[in-house]
Amino acid sequence: MFSLKNKTALVTGGASGIGAAIAETFAQAGATVWVADRNEKDGRAFAERIGGKFISIDVASEADCEKAAQTVGALDILANVAGIGHVGTLLNTTAVDLDKLYAVNVRGIFNCCKAFAPAMLERKYGSVINMASIGGIVAVRERLAYTTTKFAVVGLTKALALDHSHTGVRFNCICPGRVETPFVMARLNEYPDPQAAYRDMASTQLNGRMAKPEEIAASALYLAADESAMVTGSSLMIDGGWSAGK
Repeated sequence: MFSLKNKTALVTGGASGIGAAIAETFAQAGATVWVADRNEKDGRAFAERIGGKFISIDVASEADCEKAAQTVGALDILANVAGIGHVGTLLNTTAVDLDKLYAVNVRGIFNCCKAFAPAMLERKYGSVINMASIGGIVAVRERLAYTTTKFAVVGLTKALALDHSHTGVRFNCICPGRVETPFVMARLNEYPDPQAAYRDMASTQLNGRMAKPEEIAASALYLAADESAMVTGSSLMIDGGWSAGK
C-alpha cells in the first residue's frame, strides 16, 4: 500500500460517494485528511469516523475557498472531487443549467487550485488530483452540460501541469466511467426493474459492471503518493474499457 504518512490532504465533496472513499483511503494510508463539503452534518460525522477534520466549503465560492486555505494552511495533496451532474440534450438544457454545472465542476476546481496551489508551488511539492470523467474524454449521450464541463476539467488539468511542470507540483485528473455511488444506486432503485437498469447503465463498460468508489480511490492514492512522481498532466481512465473502442 502506498504511504501518505506525514502528509496533509484535503478532499472536496468528501462527505459521500467517491470523495468519501478517497478521504478514507488517504486516512488509512496515514495522511491527515480534511473532509471539505457543503453538507456539514454528514461531513463532520464522517471526518470524525475516519480520524480526520471537517471544513465547510462551497467550491463555487472563491471567498469560501480562500477562507478555507487560510484555515487549513499548506497542503501536500488536494483532491478536487466535488461535482454535480445534469441529464439533457441541447433541447432541454438551459443556460442556467450549464452555468450551474460550470460553477461547481470547473470554477470549483479553479477556485480551489487558486486558493491552495500557491503554497504548494512555493514549497515546490504537492499533488493536485482533479475529478474529471469518461465524459471528459468521450461525449456521453444526453449529458451535454456535464460532458462540456468535464472536457474543461481535463483541459484545465493539462494546462496547470504544463504551466507548472518544473515546480515539483503535479496536476492530474481521474476519468471514471459509471460508479456505484449512493446517488447512482438510489437513482437505479427508482426504476421498475433496478437490476435491468443497472445492466443497461453498466453495458457501456466492457467488463459489464460499474466501478466501486474504492476502486477510484485506489487510483487517487497512487496519484497522491510519491511513487507517481513522474506522472503529471495525465488523465487516468478508470472506465472498465468504455473508452477502448472510441
